[in-house]
Amino acid sequence: MKLLKRLSALFLAVTLVSVLGCSSTPTQESTGEYMSDSWITTKVKAALVDSPQVKATEVNVETFKGVVQLSGFVGSYSAQNEAVRITRGIEGVKSVKNDMRVK
Repeated sequence: MKLLKRLSALFLAVTLVSVLGCSSTPTQESTGEYMSDSWITTKVKAALVDSPQVKATEVNVETFKGVVQLSGFVGSYSAQNEAVRITRGIEGVKSVKNDMRVK
């Protein structure tokens, strides 16, 4: 009988540790944050497509918690500056990280 109680307690402890190990951390995005980031990314890409100076197909856009990262290639420094200016003008953008390279 004592062995059954000890095994039950051990099983409960292992189960509890396993469940606690699966809990989320504050560094993960919530669903609302993910949707907002996706919306910002879409708006930035659409705005870049509308710009005749920027070849939007060569610029990658990623957003995390409102911080937009631009990467890829542009034809000139003025195109690079234009892409950053357009991105800053999008609602919800907190900051822009420019990792674009001029060809």
